Amino acid sequence: MHPAPSEVTWLDSRETVSLQELSRACGMSADELSELVDYGALAPLASTAQESVFSADCIVRVRTVSKLRLDFDLDVYTAAILMGYLDRIEELERQVRSLQATRSGV
Repeated sequence: MHPAPSEVTWLDSRETVSLQELSRACGMSADELSELVDYGALAPLASTAQESVFSADCIVRVRTVSKLRLDFDLDVYTAAILMGYLDRIEELERQVRSLQATRSGV
């Protein structure tokens, strides 16, 4: 089943989502997402007293952590630590691919 065209959105760094939109997209409450921000695992692009705005490319990361959180019955603090480790793994994988591309080009 394919979503209707109006439901398709590119998730990139040029698009932004509010805390409420991120909550709906990821299955975590706004309070849980605020905890991730407090722990430093999630950083808003801008924040006011009423609303925080996030880059849309964080949706995939938060969805992944949300799913793992539910699968393994983790609290938000542990999910924040896990999010940091997943980010680090992604960065290391990028570095390996870059090194492999450089090595194969020699």
